[in-house]
Amino acid sequence: MTKRALILVDIQNDYFADGLWPVAKMQEVAGNAARLLIHARATGDLILHVRHEMASDQAPFFRPGTPGAEINPTVAPAEGEAVITKARPNSFHGTGLLDRLRAAGVEAVTICGAMSQMCIDATARAAADFGFAVTVAEDACGAKETSFGGVALTAEQVHAAFMAPLAMSYAKVMQTKDLLAD
Repeated sequence: MTKRALILVDIQNDYFADGLWPVAKMQEVAGNAARLLIHARATGDLILHVRHEMASDQAPFFRPGTPGAEINPTVAPAEGEAVITKARPNSFHGTGLLDRLRAAGVEAVTICGAMSQMCIDATARAAADFGFAVTVAEDACGAKETSFGGVALTAEQVHAAFMAPLAMSYAKVMQTKDLLAD
């Protein structure tokens, strides 16, 4: 049987409606992530919570020591579940994530959280590059609207624009209900 891990990325208070950097549908995203978390706990999968903290108290969000930088209660870590703090979009960069996965003999990871266009994309690609079988729970991932070159993109467009290439060559991209049915 393949040893699996659930990696919950940046499901932090600042991404919710009353936070400093709201992400579209974050409450729904967190609800789906919570369903994955309950399942992972029941099946004994390794669970790793990743949280981002900006290096400065002048940062636009995820400021050190603030409630906004804390993991949202919807997916609060249970006793014994690792919490990894990162400073870059790639959850592997400068953290012990890879060592923890390898030490546990993990071969496959399921990734969820925020933001689709930053930390989910960077973490999923890195996981694939390190040789893990990667699944992204797309409805347990949230994107933020943005613009570039005078083109405004909705959160839904941004999310789709990042899930499509991940699905092409880096990950199995699935909905939570289908993941839980496996």
